[in-house]
Amino acid sequence: MPTNPENQDSAARYDALNEWDLSDDFYLDLVLSADAVLDVGCGTGVLLGAARAAGHTGRLVGLDPDPDALDRARRRDDVDWVAGDLGGVTFDGEFDLVLMTGHVFQVFLTDDEARAQFTAVRRALRPGGRYAFETRNPGARAWERWIPENGVDIVGERGEPVRVEHRVASVEDGLVRLSETASSPDWPAPRVDWATLRFTTAEQVDALLAERGFEVVERCGWWDRTPLTATSREVITIARPGPLPATDRR
Repeated sequence: MPTNPENQDSAARYDALNEWDLSDDFYLDLVLSADAVLDVGCGTGVLLGAARAAGHTGRLVGLDPDPDALDRARRRDDVDWVAGDLGGVTFDGEFDLVLMTGHVFQVFLTDDEARAQFTAVRRALRPGGRYAFETRNPGARAWERWIPENGVDIVGERGEPVRVEHRVASVEDGLVRLSETASSPDWPAPRVDWATLRFTTAEQVDALLAERGFEVVERCGWWDRTPLTATSREVITIARPGPLPATDRR
């Protein structure tokens, strides 16, 4: 099936908007310290590609439902790229480390969706394995900065100038619905994508993790491992599987 050029542009635009930063350094260190790694929502595969380039010799698996992002990821053939999500792909005790980077955790909009992810992550981990992910701290109110005035100018896939702007449509019960509009004088019309993101507190995250038998072993508010405060921009979590609650033992 031919790939939609606009979707290819969207994957390329994601890379242009998300250049390597401190979060990537943080996760790269974790990847390099683990033998077998699963990156859930790997996108275009930048992190695992960097790990391989840095000398990682173990198993690296990137999982993502977006075929266009995976097309870009597959420019490297030394990483296993898998199409799908944790709801449709079963891993059984195969990984020392499972990651969800790029605020992937925020696309799970209900407690039940988060519980399902945590259950699948626990199943994928070896005993003593680690699970690392981040979510934007609602105390920092990031959505207030998602306004057209804070738009970004990038270069498109074919060298054209592109303006990317965000607009928030609603904020209700921790759910933020927003649009991303990309426009260029070289395009016949702007391209608009919509998304809804969930903002959860550290206390909410911890309660859900505990329900699925995870123990938090590290918690940070920024990528330099600064402790979490009420206004930290991130809730960064590293957890390990512990004993399952009695009601969930099988």
